[in-house]
Amino acid sequence: MSIGNSPSPPTPPSDDRPSVGRALSQARLDAGLTVEEVSTATRVRPPIVHAIEQDDFSRCGGDVYARGHIRNLARAVGIDPQPLIEQFVAEHGGGPAQNLVAPVYDAERIRSEPRRANWTGVMIAAIVAVVGFAGFTLFSGGGGSGSTQTVAGKPSASASSTAPSHPKTTTPTPVQSDSAIAAAPGDKVTVKLTADGGKSWIQAIDGNGRQVYQGVLAQGASKSFTDGKRMRLVVGNAGAVSLFVNGKDLGAAGDAGQVVRLEFTPGDPQAG
Repeated sequence: MSIGNSPSPPTPPSDDRPSVGRALSQARLDAGLTVEEVSTATRVRPPIVHAIEQDDFSRCGGDVYARGHIRNLARAVGIDPQPLIEQFVAEHGGGPAQNLVAPVYDAERIRSEPRRANWTGVMIAAIVAVVGFAGFTLFSGGGGSGSTQTVAGKPSASASSTAPSHPKTTTPTPVQSDSAIAAAPGDKVTVKLTADGGKSWIQAIDGNGRQVYQGVLAQGASKSFTDGKRMRLVVGNAGAVSLFVNGKDLGAAGDAGQVVRLEFTPGDPQAG
């Protein structure tokens, strides 16, 4: 018989799903990534990544940090983080539900502010605009009605005398291309990756060392990157990805399950 309202310890889930750490580890292996690559993408130190994959969350610094690490690792390896966070809360407690009340209230309060519009000012501005437009129309219509009249479909002498004597030139309409690579400037490097053999994790860094993309490329999806100096790529499960550089098909980026690092410049690929 229990006395009072002492909390009971969290009950682990009864299903046969893998643990949080094992699910993250398996997803990382399926994406063809190493612990170091995941650490670089998420800024979670490799020892902590190893510990989490072994379901040891003692090095995270608390439940809040553990949930944040789980979320970042799951996104980096291409799986939904929410089921893993819910599983972690069910097994370890410390759910974040009670902390969501204030942010939700603040968001609703912020969204309601724009509805308090000054309709009186808006109506006055609209009336002034209409009156001003009507006055301008009457003034301009009454002052110059005889200078541009036409007789039997022919322009008046005053109108014809102001016509330009030189022939009108027509600017050619640029032809649109269905391929982003075909339209890429020749002085830049353009790289297109298509995951036609399965999903792949990719990271793209431009010529200034700035990361422009990092994530999982689903099967059948494509990504294109253009830069004036160079593009550096990390491609997981490289055998599933077709590579096009500056409009030239280079075939598969590597072998199935292989992680490759590539770098291309505007002059690539070389002739032959």
